[in-house]
Amino acid sequence: MRRVIGRLAMRWGRVRAAGDRGAIGVTVGVLLGSGVLLGVGAIVVDVGQLYVERAELQNGADAGALAMAKGCALGSTTCLPATAATYANANAKDGAAAVDLVCGYAGAGVLPQCPAPTGRLASCPSPQPATGTTYVEVHTSTRTAGGSTLLPPVFARTLLGKESYDGTNVGACARAVWGSPKASQAFAMTISYCEWMKATNNGTKFAPAPPYPPNPAPTPAMDRVLKLHTTSKTSCPGGPAGADGPGMFGWVDDPGGACSVHVSGTSYAADTGASAGNSCKALLASAWASRQVIFIPVFTAATGNGSGGSYTLAGFGAFVVTGYHLPGADASDWLKPSNNCKGSDKCINGYFTQGLVPSSGVIGGPDLGVSVIQLTG
Repeated sequence: MRRVIGRLAMRWGRVRAAGDRGAIGVTVGVLLGSGVLLGVGAIVVDVGQLYVERAELQNGADAGALAMAKGCALGSTTCLPATAATYANANAKDGAAAVDLVCGYAGAGVLPQCPAPTGRLASCPSPQPATGTTYVEVHTSTRTAGGSTLLPPVFARTLLGKESYDGTNVGACARAVWGSPKASQAFAMTISYCEWMKATNNGTKFAPAPPYPPNPAPTPAMDRVLKLHTTSKTSCPGGPAGADGPGMFGWVDDPGGACSVHVSGTSYAADTGASAGNSCKALLASAWASRQVIFIPVFTAATGNGSGGSYTLAGFGAFVVTGYHLPGADASDWLKPSNNCKGSDKCINGYFTQGLVPSSGVIGGPDLGVSVIQLTG
């Protein structure tokens, strides 16, 4: 045996001396002859196919859950299992995927109850959302364009000697929750809860959200005039000189100077004066021209004065700007021109709608028509 090993070692040394390519050729030949490379290739290709399939199913489940959550949060007709199927199919390379279950809680009787998580790869993670949490789960699995529920192998059946192996069923699950934010990024302007209640008929009436079309345009009756400063009597009286407090006119302290502020906790700081900063003027002009939603904090109380004042947060409202009359900034009301402010009044015109906060927020605030959607599984 030692002689045999010695001879093989001598031959291997001669091969190495002849060049690395020759050595590699001999090694590959041995591995091919024994079937090792073919077997490894079968595993790599088929396992890789399983990973791709699961990624597509997960993407489809994520997209379906987010689309359904958006529809349910806004009360639209997309709060339907068919919505999840559309997005699941769109994310599959062959245009086909199975949606085995769409479940959750979106109000009594809207969705079936979800089963408890199993801990398996295709299951949504534990724990399930607490009772009363609005959420949706979308469970997807393999379905080929031909209708099969098995992902067929490429090499495994032939090369690994598994003639009876027809493939694998792969699954995925996504969970999206939604709710009103108690903390969020917002436009650096605020209004009172009294104004919001008047504008929305105590939270029961919202204008259609843009874009227009496909949504119907709001009626002029929805247009409101939010007075940041007025010397006349209003249905929501302010403090001295018509302000929310001495030197407080509805602007929020904006340390970054971008007219965008992260509001969290129970209170947020006021900014003094009736004039809008340049960044707020620019954002108002953009919102007025594009007719897009801005998100503003709503307060229940104002305390202090000027830059030392603060507001108590009630929640967040979704507002579309139709016009404004501020020092150094004017835009005529495009929905109801007769609402244009004049003289010493400082106003922002518009209407309240329902919307989804595009940035991250913390769920748990009162419902003022604004929702946050989060993927949690």
